[in-house]
Amino acid sequence: MAHFLIQAAYTTEAVKAMVHNPQDRTAALQAPVEKLGGRLHHMFLSFGDYDAVAIIEMPDSVAAAAIALAISSGGACKSVKTTPLLTQAEAIDAAKKAASSGYRSIVSSAKAAS
Repeated sequence: MAHFLIQAAYTTEAVKAMVHNPQDRTAALQAPVEKLGGRLHHMFLSFGDYDAVAIIEMPDSVAAAAIALAISSGGACKSVKTTPLLTQAEAIDAAKKAASSGYRSIVSSAKAAS
């Protein structure tokens, strides 16, 4: 299964609701992630542009998109960002494939011509 980073920025109304009624929102994310065949690894409150982050494992990008759409459509978040994550082994495999892909950048092509 593939790993994803979900980052969510709450609306002002959602922040007000959580200040008025503090609660752990882990279960609210865990159940739908599991229903889509995934697993919630961690969920955190964060500072900065996003208020909450989660590391999830999903069977594929369609399932990851589905949970992102579900979160976005709920109305509590003004922004939801989903980032695919690679394990170190996957990153090494990607680097090896990149090296053998035959791609030449315009910069290296210009250097070879001079």
